[in-house]
Parts: sequence; structure tokens; C-alpha cells
Amino acid sequence: MSVLKKSLVTAVCIALCVVLPMAFHAIPNGGVLFSPMHLPVLLCGILTSWPFGLLCGIAGPLLSSLFTGMPGAPMLPQMMVELASYGFMAGLMINLIGIRKRSAAVIISLLIAMLFGRITAGCARAFIFARGSYSLPMWISSYFVSCLPAIVMQLVLIPVIAAALDKAGFTGRKMG
Repeated sequence: MSVLKKSLVTAVCIALCVVLPMAFHAIPNGGVLFSPMHLPVLLCGILTSWPFGLLCGIAGPLLSSLFTGMPGAPMLPQMMVELASYGFMAGLMINLIGIRKRSAAVIISLLIAMLFGRITAGCARAFIFARGSYSLPMWISSYFVSCLPAIVMQLVLIPVIAAALDKAGFTGRKMG
């Protein structure tokens, strides 16, 4: 995929980081349950590469906060750390995993990126943003239990979207 195409995909994913939270916050607890910014950031990393995924993870929540007020100022730095970690690791892993079957590589990349992002965000919250008032049970509850619907949604939708774009010839890769 050319740099221009990667830039366009990143711009669309950043725009989705602004639009999707508005739609999901119309559903009671939709923002918490479905983590709508995570989807375009992870997708951006998978489709492009780690620098573009990292950029999307930083710019998406920042622009969303500026344009819509979501996330709010207290949560913005934490979200930027978490989403930047997702975009970075998804983009890095999709290129490092030596599995020929692309669908398996996408799922493995997503799982590693999700775990890495949650660990990074939990450490940032424990040592920087909520020093002394953050615990392991709080981390497990907020990053694994309460967002389980989001994890399932991402693991289902991202491989399907990536496969459809591969099949359409958009990515230049073959889904296997």
C-alpha cells in the first residue's frame, strides 16, 4: 500500500474516532461497553503500519476531544496512551507475524495489540495518572470485564473488514 493510501486510510480512521463515539454514546453505556475509538485505531494499524496506527491513536482521541468534548480532559491523556499503544502494536505485529494465512495474522496481531495496550494503559494509570489509587482489581475490571463486548466486537469486525478490503484489492494483500 502506498504512503498516500496509508495516509488516506489514517485520515478516515481518525475521522471515525470523532464520529463513532457520538453514535455509540447515544446508546446507554455504549461508549463504555463498545469502546468506539478502539475499532478505527486497531483497524488503522492493521491496514497500514505502526507509524500510521500510532498517529491515529494519538490524533483520534485528541481531535475527538477538541470537536466533541469526548473524551473529557481528565481522560484524554490516558486514552491517548492506550490508543497509541493499540495502533502502534497492531501495525507492528501485522508486519512481524510470519503466518501466511492473513486472517490468522490479523487475529493474533489484534490479540497482542489489545493486551499490550491494556498493560501500557494500566501502567500509565497506576504510575502517572492515578498514582497510589489504582489497583490490580480495578485494572482487570476496567480493561477486561466492563469492556468485554468491545473486545468481542473488535475481534469479529476488524478481521471481517480487513478481509473485505483485501478481497476488494484495496490493500494489495491476499486474505487467506
